[in-house]
Amino acid sequence: MTALILNLSPTIELTDEQFFQLCQNNRDLRLERTAEGELIIMPPTGWESGNRNSKLTARLEFWADADGTGLAFDSSTGFKLPNGANRSPDASWVSRERLEALNPDLAKFLPLAPDFAVELRSASDSLKTVQQKMQEYIDNGVRLGWLIDPQNQQVEIYRPRQDVEILQSPTSLSGEDVLPGFVLNLAQILS
Repeated sequence: MTALILNLSPTIELTDEQFFQLCQNNRDLRLERTAEGELIIMPPTGWESGNRNSKLTARLEFWADADGTGLAFDSSTGFKLPNGANRSPDASWVSRERLEALNPDLAKFLPLAPDFAVELRSASDSLKTVQQKMQEYIDNGVRLGWLIDPQNQQVEIYRPRQDVEILQSPTSLSGEDVLPGFVLNLAQILS
């Protein structure tokens, strides 16, 4: 099952508050909104993708908790990107410094792009669509992004003002200078 995209414009243009309330009223749905106002309804993933994503999020959270310089988030966290899109990466991280400077409403979507974002491609995801989403993250301020693609046994690394780096069957990934000391072991995530 693939994502359903509803083009609401120009008939309906949801405000940020209306989109937030729509998400709150439909908690069983995973909703995103593009910068153009399209509503994306994403189906739940299969159990294999769910298990992989659980491992990914747990490993990031374990590091973030020990490191203490920022907070890790799972796929249910909404981010309001500078371009107006509302996105929910499969896993993400934001520095405490940025969060404290912003002092966001704890009950709402974070009005910023995360410092780090990961998308784990599920069997139903179009590679092109997920690649476009990764580029949107980078264009909106994400400093490091990983597209983990188990179907092709590869990882695409996204960085601002650089070409995408493609790694074939890596065993681990480095958080580089964005997540210093974080090394993601890809066992049971990529393969």
